[in-house]
Amino acid sequence: MRTQFQHTVADRIELSGCGIHSGAPVTARLLPGQPNTGVIFIRRGGEGAADRMIAVTPGAVRNTEFATVLGDRHGPLCSTVEHLLAAFAGLGVDNAIVEVEGGELPILDGSAAPFVEAIDAVGLKVQSAPRRFLKVLKPIRVEDGRATGELLPYERGFRLEVDIEFDHRLVGKQHYSGTLTPDSFRSELAGARTFGFMSDVGKLWSAGYARGASLDNTICLTEDRILNSDGLRFRDEFVRHKALDAIGDLALAGLPILGRYRSACGGHRLNAMVVAALSANRAAWTVVEAARRRERGHADLGVPAAVPAYGPDLS
Repeated sequence: MRTQFQHTVADRIELSGCGIHSGAPVTARLLPGQPNTGVIFIRRGGEGAADRMIAVTPGAVRNTEFATVLGDRHGPLCSTVEHLLAAFAGLGVDNAIVEVEGGELPILDGSAAPFVEAIDAVGLKVQSAPRRFLKVLKPIRVEDGRATGELLPYERGFRLEVDIEFDHRLVGKQHYSGTLTPDSFRSELAGARTFGFMSDVGKLWSAGYARGASLDNTICLTEDRILNSDGLRFRDEFVRHKALDAIGDLALAGLPILGRYRSACGGHRLNAMVVAALSANRAAWTVVEAARRRERGHADLGVPAAVPAYGPDLS
């Protein structure tokens, strides 16, 4: 893949299923996007209602309780976007249009793997514009109760260091670390599924969440066992899913991040808080462009070169 240039999906993709929280049927269509436009969500109105459109930026986040919800002044537009955004970030999709029928993206199998498989089936299209990155210049740290998250400068891509700790003997303390590449995303993170505890089901249902959750899309734990007949896909699938969520949530920065993300006991709320803190501190980041260099006659991804002092709309 020519990593110094922007990419979009090469063809139209359609995925249907149920929303994990609403339980209602939903459909998402992934369409090629123009260079320098990023990821744009369009919610089709239907029955005479107007379509609504929103670009993925920190200011688009409306809720982070049990999922990441995008919206505007008119209210929520689309929920549970984190797995698709993680797939885009993991595979290097810079620009795309996501058309949604229904208020959520389909949960599919509870991981990003179905999105990855669908994107891989059509492939990516190389675009003429150089790839741009949001480069972390200074540390950003956020605390939310016992949860902590920080972004640090890192020159070699986007690195994740994620720790979780649950008072459950099948989860306990787990750690994941790695530098994100398309290959590492496919093999280490894309297949990690969302998880939940039977003890929380009643509370979630009464609050209007998890109406579409099932053993087909969620790892379900009782006090002493996993209910899914196929068990776990990874020994540490729980922390891998948290890392997957973090990739999707940090994509809300609007550009791929050059930096190192460390989180402990975090979730959607913490991830969104870190992105908001980064975007609010203009001295902590800059936009850089992937420079081209030639070695032995081949174009390669060079050290990103700083572009003029402008950036995406991060407000």
